[in-house]
Amino acid sequence: MNDLETKFAQTIKKNKSTIYTVCYMFSKDADEVNDLFQESVINMWRGFEGFENRSDVKTWIYRVTLNTCISLDRKKRRTNTEPLSMNINLFEDHDEDTKQIDMLHKRISRLRPFDRAIVLLWLENMPYEEIGQVVGISTTNVSSRLYRIKEQLKKMND
Repeated sequence: MNDLETKFAQTIKKNKSTIYTVCYMFSKDADEVNDLFQESVINMWRGFEGFENRSDVKTWIYRVTLNTCISLDRKKRRTNTEPLSMNINLFEDHDEDTKQIDMLHKRISRLRPFDRAIVLLWLENMPYEEIGQVVGISTTNVSSRLYRIKEQLKKMND
C-alpha cells in the first residue's frame, strides 16, 4: 500500500460514522445504505489526490457524501422502482423514543434532498458557517433555510 492509499484508508476509518450517518439519512434500508456508503467512498477516492486541504477534511467528506447521496436519490426517484417487502420487520421496536425517531425520519425523508442535507448537518451539531461551506450557501441562507425547514417539518402529518 502506498502513502496515498494508507492516508485515504485512515481518513475513511476515522470518518466512517459520519459517512454512514449521511447515508442513513437518505435510506433506512441497510443494503441501500451500504451501497450509498460504497459509492461515497469511491467518489472520495477519485477526488482524494486532488483534495488540497483548503477546507477541513470532515467538511470535504460531508460534501462528497451528500453530493453522492443526493445524486443517487435523484436517479432513484426517476426510475421509480418498487421495493420488495416481507411486510415484517424482525427488529422493530415499539417504545415511544423509537416511534418519535421513526416519525422524524419519515418527515425528513419527505424533504427535498438539499433540505435533508442541511437538516442532517444541523442534527450533527455542525455550526451554520460550516454547514454553508459543505452545501455551498451563505451562513445567513443556512439560518433562513433551517427556519423554513423546521416550520415545514412541524406542519407535516405522519
